[in-house]
Amino acid sequence: MSPANAGQPERIRLVFELERADNPRLYEDLIQCKKGSKRVNRLRTLAHEGLLAQIWSARGGGQVEDANGDRVRVDGGGASVTNQVFDEPLME
Repeated sequence: MSPANAGQPERIRLVFELERADNPRLYEDLIQCKKGSKRVNRLRTLAHEGLLAQIWSARGGGQVEDANGDRVRVDGGGASVTNQVFDEPLME
């Protein structure tokens, strides 16, 4: 970090490959977006919402900051149900 950037948060740059076999649901969601900024923004949104769901689930509800920076009250019960939706399928 140069002295001009001192005090500013470090920037993160990610480059990765995703094959359908790695995560079919995520792949199908992202492939619907055109290459470039639309796909990057969709991934950013999914990551942010997933992070909030984990926080809500761990806290069991309370107040969190939404994407606009506003504080909102949430019930943690919904996040645990959502997490179960994305679990492995039940074997019969």
